[in-house]
Amino acid sequence: MNISNPNWRYVRLRQSDDIAIVTYDRGDDINALSLQAMTELTEAANQIKSNLNISAVALVGSQKAFSAGRDLKDPALDPRQISTLLEKRHIAGAGARLCKAWSEIEQFTTCGIEGFAIGGGVALAASLDYRVAGRSTHFRAPETALGLSMSWGSVPRLVNLIGPARTKQFLIHANQRFSAEEVYKWGLVQEIVDDGDAAKAAISAAKKAAKIPPVAARMVKRAVDAYANALSDAIIHMDTDQVLLTENDLEHLEAVRTFLAKD
Repeated sequence: MNISNPNWRYVRLRQSDDIAIVTYDRGDDINALSLQAMTELTEAANQIKSNLNISAVALVGSQKAFSAGRDLKDPALDPRQISTLLEKRHIAGAGARLCKAWSEIEQFTTCGIEGFAIGGGVALAASLDYRVAGRSTHFRAPETALGLSMSWGSVPRLVNLIGPARTKQFLIHANQRFSAEEVYKWGLVQEIVDDGDAAKAAISAAKKAAKIPPVAARMVKRAVDAYANALSDAIIHMDTDQVLLTENDLEHLEAVRTFLAKD
């Protein structure tokens, strides 16, 4: 059953029994996160959260890409196109609100990753409970190479998943691609499947979780998250302001110009 908001352009939400399946597909094999896309995905997370008939969730991208991260071509995200500091700060926090919304879903969440997860795509995937990757998928976090901080609340989530040393390697070796096999060994993904099967495997993992009595499942998830994230707010309280600061830096603006010139 399709329960999507009719105003959404890129996100489709359907319910199958007690499973919610969210498909994010911009139809361009890149799946960058524009402001519109982040808003839709945030709204989908909030809609799921309030639906007591949903016991587990699967988030999937296209067959060729989970997400290339923040859309550097989106004028709505360009700080130079926004007038007031208050507006700039609100826009800069869109990614953090997106990941927070997904991390706060009480139901068990899974995602199927094909092709690649880059930058904000990694941040979004890290906000979920269970990650499945196609065998040839690669992962990369280019933010620091673009003069940005790695934000959206992702640093404590990555530290919880892969540890501090791997997190520093992943984020500071910013232009290095890491294979699905490598990040599986680290603990960033829990399952590797044949290419094209990630969505199916993520839905299967959601169905398995949905068999558990929902109150008990939610209580366990909440307990684990409370322990794992006890100090997260102390780390990420300046997250949005760091985005705002770094995206106005001349080194970042020059890095973006160079990046777009290659396209």
